Amino acid sequence: MKKTLLAGVSATFALSLAALASTGAAHAQSIDYGAMEQLFNEPVTTSATGSPQRATEAPADMQIISADEIRRSGETTLPGILQRVAGVDMLNFSAGQSDVTVRGYDQVSSPRLLVLVNGRQVYLDHYGLTMWQTIPVQLDEIRQIEVVKGPGSALFGFNAVSGVVNIITFNPKFDNRNVATVRVGDHGQKSASLVATHKFGQSVSARFSAGAEERDEWARTGALPTAATLHDPQRVSTALDVVAQLAPKTELRLEGSWANAQQDSLVGYSYAVTKMITTSGKATLTSDTRLGQIQAQAYQNQLNAKYGIANGVHWKNTITVASLQDLFKVGAAHTFRFGGEYRHNTLNVAPIGGADVSYDVWSGSAMWNWAISKTVTTTAAARIDSLQLQRKGVFPARIPLADNSNWDRTISEPSLNFTAAWTPTPKDTFKASYARGVQAPSLIELGGVQLASGPVYLLGNPNLEPTIVTNYELAYDHQFAAAKLGVRLFTQDWQGLKSGLGTAALDYMPTATTNPGFTYKNAADSKMKGVELTLAGKLAGGFGWHGDYTYTDVKDTPFAGMNPVARYTAFESTTPETRGNIGADWVKGPWEADANLHYVGDFQWYDITNGALKPVKAYASLSSRVGYRMDNGVTLAVSGQNLLSEQQKQTRGLEAERQVLFSVSKAW
Repeated sequence: MKKTLLAGVSATFALSLAALASTGAAHAQSIDYGAMEQLFNEPVTTSATGSPQRATEAPADMQIISADEIRRSGETTLPGILQRVAGVDMLNFSAGQSDVTVRGYDQVSSPRLLVLVNGRQVYLDHYGLTMWQTIPVQLDEIRQIEVVKGPGSALFGFNAVSGVVNIITFNPKFDNRNVATVRVGDHGQKSASLVATHKFGQSVSARFSAGAEERDEWARTGALPTAATLHDPQRVSTALDVVAQLAPKTELRLEGSWANAQQDSLVGYSYAVTKMITTSGKATLTSDTRLGQIQAQAYQNQLNAKYGIANGVHWKNTITVASLQDLFKVGAAHTFRFGGEYRHNTLNVAPIGGADVSYDVWSGSAMWNWAISKTVTTTAAARIDSLQLQRKGVFPARIPLADNSNWDRTISEPSLNFTAAWTPTPKDTFKASYARGVQAPSLIELGGVQLASGPVYLLGNPNLEPTIVTNYELAYDHQFAAAKLGVRLFTQDWQGLKSGLGTAALDYMPTATTNPGFTYKNAADSKMKGVELTLAGKLAGGFGWHGDYTYTDVKDTPFAGMNPVARYTAFESTTPETRGNIGADWVKGPWEADANLHYVGDFQWYDITNGALKPVKAYASLSSRVGYRMDNGVTLAVSGQNLLSEQQKQTRGLEAERQVLFSVSKAW
């Protein structure tokens, strides 16, 4: 018998449905981001509402990183770029592994960030983590990166709990992007990438990209990890993006990708090599009709993952997603979006196999953007997800929960987003927002892991509850003559934080027919409050500058019998109170330069020798780049990361190393 945990929809959802009687088309089916950027004189987004908006106008706390900022930064990885964003937390465990969250609660294999490429999820759904090296995107093909802070499930989709990173690539229909780049540096760093665009007549455009890179792993500074457990990170990836104009108001976009990556990953508090191959295919059909802009989309992600733990763990994960949405306007003041989505997610049980665990999710969503006046707008969004879990296959002898009916379960939860914005003057914007996000348990947590350690089993828990986060935020932005100020006040309430696979206390006691076992549990509630300040501006002579500071205060409430250290839920200790950036850039003629100092305050982390919490002292990391662009399209540049010291302790694991690189790019 299936058990329904919670179901419901919001009044906003029902109210929006009533507006279906009067419809009109919203806008053209494909957005020329370059033209919109020139019109607004800054990058714009369409992700939240479907209509072009400045980041300050979006119904979410969003920061947009432009292609120029990516190039000038000299960063060679997506995490390196993201750490420059106010409020982003980063844990760098190895040369290949970085775990990223927004405003605290970071952890190993962090499962709280929704990462998208052109709207397709690229976080790995077997655990909900993002292995950044498997994202099949070259930095030269990124038009912009949109970073959303706080829960955004109702606006952006499934599992957007701490934030969203939406990577937007150049559209071959509008952008003739052709770039080849080669980088070489110390510590064995070398990489090459190619981005090429071609038009086939008037109606078909395509962009192809490929890249490869490798470098030495960070050097050992202690007895652990051992040399035998470490491997040099490397990756190869390729992608194809084709846009076809089928009719004047109908467009088809086809995207495919493949990536093969290897890195040393921290699993618990031990290092193990991880090898992953990902493939994806996506089709999006968009048409302007009398009923609005209708979009049908389907994609499939496949993951082949091998972990060097427990004599080898091999997982294969396939997720298939299909969605349909309608975006339309009613008059000049009201924009609506209604959508439905289906996803099927399946994973083999490992390392003791013979079974699969899977779920099907049916979702409905609605968004209503109302321009009440020239100075006041509101955006309300709601989404309901209904997840149906199941398991098929056999069990090893004497394992707890050895009955597939334990997985016959339905989880239904609503997600909500509401924002009200007031712009009393052209230079001032006030926003108040509320959000309710849902973090569903991953397939590994729900039963995808099945491991014996002597007479004791380590296994998933089909009875895990989803984690619920509630977020309140007040925002203020002011545009000075040559500078921009941003102030954010926010609070978050996390209910039912999920633990790691702890082994300090038995979760299943032995019986006459079963052995003891450890599993995942809902282990704690937590509250966080914080403030974020940003300031950026321009000076004469091509100079720019920026700075940001974020303070967070986390208070955990562990559940009875749950040791937060043993369960990896000691976020009150592992979240730094302070973090920030200060930097400058300069552009004059063919020359450009950039420097950024990233600061993280004191915090504690799990030591790799015994898992105990040990201090990590505050640190500052400097990255910089100087580039020169020739008339023939060739750009020469020198860049570096972690420039202040040869090695730097940023966690309790391997220490980050200084890196200097020389790059040559050719654009045509």
